[in-house]
Amino acid sequence: MLGEYRIEGRGAAEIAASVERAVGAGELEPGGPLPPMRELATRLGVNPNTVAAAYRTLRERGVIETAGRRGSRVRSKPATTGRDQIRFEVPAGVRDLSSGNPDPALLPALGPALTAVAADEDDRAPVLYGADPVEPELERIARAELAADGVPDGPFTVTSGSLDAVERVLLAHLRPGDPVAVEDPGWGRTLDLVPALGLRTVPVAVDDDGPRAESLRGALESGARALIVTARAHNPTGAAVSGARARALRAVLRDHPHTLLIEDDHGHGIVDLPLHPLAGATRHWAFVRSVAKAYGPDLRLAAVTGDEVTVDRVRGRQRLGPGWVSRLLQRAVVRLWSDGAVRGPETAAAYRARRELLVDALADHGIEAHGRSGMNVWVPVPDETGVVSRLLHEGWAVAPGAMYRLASPPGIRITVSTLAPGETGSLAAAVAAAVTPARGRIQA
Repeated sequence: MLGEYRIEGRGAAEIAASVERAVGAGELEPGGPLPPMRELATRLGVNPNTVAAAYRTLRERGVIETAGRRGSRVRSKPATTGRDQIRFEVPAGVRDLSSGNPDPALLPALGPALTAVAADEDDRAPVLYGADPVEPELERIARAELAADGVPDGPFTVTSGSLDAVERVLLAHLRPGDPVAVEDPGWGRTLDLVPALGLRTVPVAVDDDGPRAESLRGALESGARALIVTARAHNPTGAAVSGARARALRAVLRDHPHTLLIEDDHGHGIVDLPLHPLAGATRHWAFVRSVAKAYGPDLRLAAVTGDEVTVDRVRGRQRLGPGWVSRLLQRAVVRLWSDGAVRGPETAAAYRARRELLVDALADHGIEAHGRSGMNVWVPVPDETGVVSRLLHEGWAVAPGAMYRLASPPGIRITVSTLAPGETGSLAAAVAAAVTPARGRIQA
């Protein structure tokens, strides 16, 4: 059952640590079964309750999962292995469309803003411990934009990027073992973060208009206590929550008012589709808007608003850790905003043109593809490992869908942020050729 590896330990903590070490070292593979609790207790000479406590700890940490009579198994994507292990090094000479990065040519130069802010410090009192953690002008601008997009008014704070905000909000309300509804496919970092916090992922199906309402209803009725949803520029599919879908999702959430709702609008500034927020449909909520995609991944800053309890807890926990996001960095972002360093409509139009050109080219080859917003195109495929390998052989590196999936069908993610029009036809032909052999094997 476990190959050459033998689980060891006399106490629950020792047994759990033995399993976790083996998973991290690859000696217990994802999806591999664990011994029944009574069998392992007999082998180790301990009480079955000790093994039960060890397995409970492992479930809470996201290392294993239990499926009723089928017993306990190592999670197919356990937090201790991480999705980064699925990544591969792109060989020299291969066109890299796998990174998920924005187009550097569409990012503003940060030097002038940082230099100007640093020069201004001569005329400012230094920020000391106990000072307000939020730059007033940043809050004013962010609040005005959020209000214009229909996000309810609420307390405001700043975190070190969107994932930092998601983590802090989850920890503000949930306890280890609590289930969290997540998009499937969805952002790989989120799919890893949730189990790393000792929480359980509950997949919610996604289409071009965002999470499917009936899938969300099923997740909440099964006990999910929180929902993480991407408003626009969904990674990896490019989905964006439409007006009709938002109404349907809000109706589901109103039936589950105690759900913790987290909305991630990391696509702000690079999309030309309107925002249809869900915020306010539940008692506890947080709306997160980061600057990384439009202004540069190294600007680790996100504006966060939400209900009073949630934001107050996030602020309180932040004070006990990093304290605040650098006010120097906040002022640099304010200067970028005020100077119009990013022309949002032009950036969004550029990404839209690249997505649509590729989607249309793939359609000409009979290949289904998705990409309503953002910088990625999602292509369902029957055998993603084979497709990724064949494309790599032809000089194209794309991301395997396993990095973004729980239970959804296989696919590949193509980042179009730097894709030139002259490359699109060749890429579409290569994808079609890579997919066709896989389809042939399945039909055979």
